[in-house]
Amino acid sequence: MPERNIDFGKYGARGIKGHEAVARQLDALAGYIATPVTARRGLLARLHYLTRSDHARTAARAAGLTVTPRTIRAWLAGTRRPSRASLAAIEQAYRTVRRENVARYLLARLNRDGRGTRVEIHPLDQSRVSPPHQRVVALRTMNVRRWDRIVAAWAADDDSALDEAWVDQVVDLGSQWGQYEYVTNIGFAA
Repeated sequence: MPERNIDFGKYGARGIKGHEAVARQLDALAGYIATPVTARRGLLARLHYLTRSDHARTAARAAGLTVTPRTIRAWLAGTRRPSRASLAAIEQAYRTVRRENVARYLLARLNRDGRGTRVEIHPLDQSRVSPPHQRVVALRTMNVRRWDRIVAAWAADDDSALDEAWVDQVVDLGSQWGQYEYVTNIGFAA
């Protein structure tokens, strides 16, 4: 697409891709368990979340948690401790299942029956860029009415699809939308 930055940061600008900032905000809205998986409390909370129903157990298996029920019972009882690889698999399965579970709810909240959600786009940080190379960019706001593709890509953890879905929305900013491909933050509340 035109307006895509090819050599971002060449002159000292700092920021992250817009779709990554959107994913961070959606992750914050998803409300993950705050205690790390390495702590006993965090491990137990994740295991209870992943094993509380047949649907949850099936989703956890599909997300990559392929240990036996006996092993999970031993972890819950505290008689065995999961390895680092198992802890990583538990964390990944938990995040995947949590995203799938909250995606429909977030979609309804963000779309708000067609009214959409107001989004603030904070421009990239140009404090380290010399004045002749600086762009004139400012805080922009826009109303995103169609969150379907964005939330679906986020729930599937598909970075390229999320990038395309976000760019399709940012194009509504007008002819200078490429200036907001990299940002310091994107904020919205649902």
